Parts: sequence; C-alpha cells; structure tokens
Amino acid sequence: MTDDRSTDFGFERVGWGEKARRVRGVFDSVAGNYDLMNDLMSAGAHRLWKRFTLSLTNLRPGQCALDVAGGTGDLAAGLASQVGARGLVVLTDINAAMLGRGRDRLTNDGVVGNVEYVQANAERLPFAPSTFDCITIGFGLRNVTDKSAALASMQRALKPGGQLLVLEFSQPVAPGLKPLYDAYSFRVLPLLGKLVARDEASYRYLAESIRMHPNQEKLLAMMQAAGLEGCRYHNLSGGIVAVHRGYKY
Repeated sequence: MTDDRSTDFGFERVGWGEKARRVRGVFDSVAGNYDLMNDLMSAGAHRLWKRFTLSLTNLRPGQCALDVAGGTGDLAAGLASQVGARGLVVLTDINAAMLGRGRDRLTNDGVVGNVEYVQANAERLPFAPSTFDCITIGFGLRNVTDKSAALASMQRALKPGGQLLVLEFSQPVAPGLKPLYDAYSFRVLPLLGKLVARDEASYRYLAESIRMHPNQEKLLAMMQAAGLEGCRYHNLSGGIVAVHRGYKY
C-alpha cells in the first residue's frame, strides 16, 4: 500500500516519505559548518535564545532530560549542567552526522558521564512512557514530516508534571520587522551559505522551511491537541523566534 500524501520541503511539495530523506541530505551537508553558520546567521543571538529556553526548564539535580533533534548539543550541554552528575540527559537526532558532531563536541568540552546519545526519529521516540522530567527540541520541529506525531511522541515520554519546551523560528510580530526579515532570509542567508558553507541550496531551504512552519498560535493549538496542558509561548527577537511550553499532567 503506497502513501499518497505530500508535505512541504521548503516551498516545494514532496512525497510524504521523501521529506525525511531530503532533510537528511541537508544536514549531512551542513553538519561540518553548523555551529559557525549559526553564529554568523544570527549574529550570536541563537546562544541567547537557547539560554532563555534553558532558564525555563525547572530541572533539578538528579532528574532526567531529553533533547530531541539536538544537533551539536548546545541545549544538551546546558541540560547536563542542570541535572548534574546524578542526573541524565539523552541527546537524540535522526541524522547520524549531526549526532556525531554533538557527541564529539560535548566530549571535547568535558561534558561526559551524564549524557547518552541515541539516533532516533522524533515521530517515534524509542523511550518508555513517563521517562523524562523535561524535553527540549531546538530548531528541529520544522524539519519533521509529521509534527503532530512528534509532539505526541514527546508528550508520551514526559513524566506527569514534566514540561516540553519547543524553541523554533516563528513569525515576526514587531511592527515593520517582516519585510526586513524576509529580505535577510532570502538574500543574505543563501549568500552566507554559498560563501562559507559552499551550500547555497541548503540555506535557501532553511529560509523556506521557516515560512512553512506553523505560526505561534497554530503551534500552540497543535501542542494542546497532543495532550499538553498549560500551553503558552514567549516571543523572542520580535517573534523571529518563539519558545512554546506545555506540561503533561
């Protein structure tokens, strides 16, 4: 039986099963320059966005946290510091190249002993229900084919009282920001990708994928539909980025 559904890959429509392969190709290509490009593209602001996200976790020493689509490990490193030596952080990514970069980076930075690494699809997380006190996903949800399935999978993996934090690009809300942001996204980002990473197409996809991602209110509704409660969001940098949060009760 074939799956005739389609989904977005940037502004392009592709087969439902095709997106994961295409996204894997993007991140295989950008893995080597991922951290450098994040700093260049955001002028370092991504570090502040992640620091704010970590300030919301409410984690205590000895607890367990999961970082989904964790890439090179920025959030996982912060989570590891919060749960301490008696706690545990699991860093997952569907992409082996990105997961390898994350493992190497955290190991080189001395973040060892309380972090484990699992290659996993966010839509089908291989963890028992009610395992984690907090789950984060930073700039990964928009690349997932079935976002509702991923949110439901993360909700299942949370302990009762646990919190999900979704850090993602969103829709600008500050007056006059949108045209400036569009010009930057579709002119500057691909140029940076071409000059620095030698990969203009992947960074064009990045700009397009942001525009196709659900806006603040739509993502809020999706989290509620996945069974999360007390959902709300915080706009950062005029809505260019938002942190959505919800709890499992």
